[in-house]
Amino acid sequence: MKTLSNKIALVTGAGSGIGKAIATLFAEHGASVVLADLHQVNIEAVAKAIKVNGGTAICYAADVSREDDVKQILDFTLQNYGTLDILVNNAGIMDNFTPVEDVTDELWQRVMGVNVNAAFYACRSTIRIFLQKNAGVIINIASVGGLFGGRAGCAYTTSKHAIVGLTKNIGYDYAQKGIRCNAIAPGGINTNITHGMEPNPFGFERMNAGAGNVPPAANPDAIAELALFLASEKAYFINGAVITADGGWTAY
Repeated sequence: MKTLSNKIALVTGAGSGIGKAIATLFAEHGASVVLADLHQVNIEAVAKAIKVNGGTAICYAADVSREDDVKQILDFTLQNYGTLDILVNNAGIMDNFTPVEDVTDELWQRVMGVNVNAAFYACRSTIRIFLQKNAGVIINIASVGGLFGGRAGCAYTTSKHAIVGLTKNIGYDYAQKGIRCNAIAPGGINTNITHGMEPNPFGFERMNAGAGNVPPAANPDAIAELALFLASEKAYFINGAVITADGGWTAY
C-alpha cells in the first residue's frame, strides 16, 4: 500500500515550487490532492501532470489571504471528496527584505495576509473537520526566517515567527484529539518566490551579512520528502514541532 493511500490532501500555493513538489509527491504516494493557488493556469498544469502519471488531483484558483476564498476551497474539497485528511499551508510571499522603518501598511498587510491569515483561516476550518473524526494532519511551511531575525525583512520574519507559534499552539491543543500539526522551516530552496523582487538595499545588505555561510540551495523535492514523512503514520509521535531543513545553514 502506498504511504498516503485513501488520504485527501489540500495543498496551498501548489502551482509552483515547494507546493507543486509536495502535491506531486503526495499524489504519487496515493493521496487524492486538491491544488489551490492564485494562478489557475499553474495549478491546471500541475493537476494535468499528476493525472498523466496516474494520480488524482483537482484544482481551485483562489486568493488564500481572503477568508471567503479559503472557505470556498474547503467547500470544494468536501463536495468532491467528502472529507479532508491532510492540510499543507504552503502559500507564501516575500517582502523585499524591507526593514521596519520602510515597511508600508500595504506591504505589511499583504505579507501577513498571505503568510499568516491564510494559514489561520485554513487551520480554523480544517480543525473543525478533523474533530469530527478525531484524526488529521496539518503541515505549515514556515522558514528559517521564523526562527531567527536576519534571514529576511521585517514583515516576512514576523509572519514566519507567527506560523511557528500557530503550529505549536495547535499541536499542543489538539494532541489528544488525534490531530497533529507540525511545521517545516526551509532554508535556501530553488523556487520562484523571489522572482520580480526589488530588494531594499539596507535590508538586503543586513540579510547578506552571513551569506558566506549559506550552503547551496536545495530543490523543492527535499522539502516535499520531509512533508510526506510528516503526513504519514510513521511520524505519529511528531507533533507541535518545527523541523529545520536548511543544509546546515543555521547550525553555524
